[in-house]
Amino acid sequence: MKPVRVVVVDDHALFRRGLVGLLSEMPDLQVVGEAEDGLRAVQVVMETRPDVVLLDVNMPGMNGLETLHAFHKAQLDPRVLMLTISQKDEDLIGAILAGASGYLLKNAEPEALRQAILQVASGNSVLSPDVAAQVLNALRRAQDSSVHNLLSSREQDVLRCLARGLTTTQIAVELFVSQNTVKTHIRHILKKLDVSNRTEAVAKGMQLGLI
Repeated sequence: MKPVRVVVVDDHALFRRGLVGLLSEMPDLQVVGEAEDGLRAVQVVMETRPDVVLLDVNMPGMNGLETLHAFHKAQLDPRVLMLTISQKDEDLIGAILAGASGYLLKNAEPEALRQAILQVASGNSVLSPDVAAQVLNALRRAQDSSVHNLLSSREQDVLRCLARGLTTTQIAVELFVSQNTVKTHIRHILKKLDVSNRTEAVAKGMQLGLI
């Protein structure tokens, strides 16, 4: 079985060289290149065509997420395992959405790193145990935010009025707007919630947690 070909990308020279040395001692892995920044990483990956790229998030110039996008733009398709100290939501979710196959913290044990590289090379996804729950929570928060941004604040006001059983006239009086404005808001609500009447809109709004 051929060893997994790896490129290491990290701007900290001591860490990068130590990592290269560590991986070089593992018989099922072969380090075929290294880079100190994203721009150089694109060149190295283009030249070596590795199976897996170990990529840091925080780097000067072109950071890890930008490097991921640069790989895609250059039509390079290595599997990427983020190896970083960052546990920020924006880095975690950004890396996953940008196509990273895994996210591992730098405090991982050598054997855990080896197994993660092999898993990623095999087409599987890997998350550090320290960030797995955080990723799920971040995705859940992003979903909740998306749902609550589905309707404008005024449309949510109108939906809450509908839930109370108010008529168009009563809503107009309560919100200090015209009846035509209320009718317009209701049309938008029905369209955005993909429902056909007010009763369905209220039910859908309750289901989504908008009411």
